[in-house]
Amino acid sequence: MPKTDTNSSGSKSSSSFHPALNVVALFTNHAKSNRVLHHIIDSKGKAKHPTEEDDLELWETLDATVLQWIYVTITGDLLETVVEENSTAKGCWGRIRDIFQDNKYFSAVTLEQEFSHVSMEDFSTFFAYCQRLKSLVDQLKNVDSPATDSRLVIQLVSDLTSP
Repeated sequence: MPKTDTNSSGSKSSSSFHPALNVVALFTNHAKSNRVLHHIIDSKGKAKHPTEEDDLELWETLDATVLQWIYVTITGDLLETVVEENSTAKGCWGRIRDIFQDNKYFSAVTLEQEFSHVSMEDFSTFFAYCQRLKSLVDQLKNVDSPATDSRLVIQLVSDLTSP
């Protein structure tokens, strides 16, 4: 059963969505802003490993830095699952991606069920209710199961017209 919390706007919110998906987006952006995205994701045909000794040393230093960023960003349980001797940042990132992609379908089902059953009466304000619906729509998109705008409107209107 999902954990229910009360947020700052006074609404109850279920935390069935794993916050790691948000961390992934933030981490990817961090790697991109530091020009090391190619250490976790193949992009724009960048070389995986340089051939020159000086370039290789720099690449290995940067890769160790990115790997360290990953390690300090994830939970202890996840760290124990993905840590490997002589790992590269890309290898570690791939193991993490695989873990969350394996859970993606379960998350989608859970979020779909929650989206279908969210009720305005569980929220102190209409704004809080709308925020929760928007949050669920965003979470569904993150697990490759997007809800259409028309589905969001139908959910919103159906709760407003209920006796």
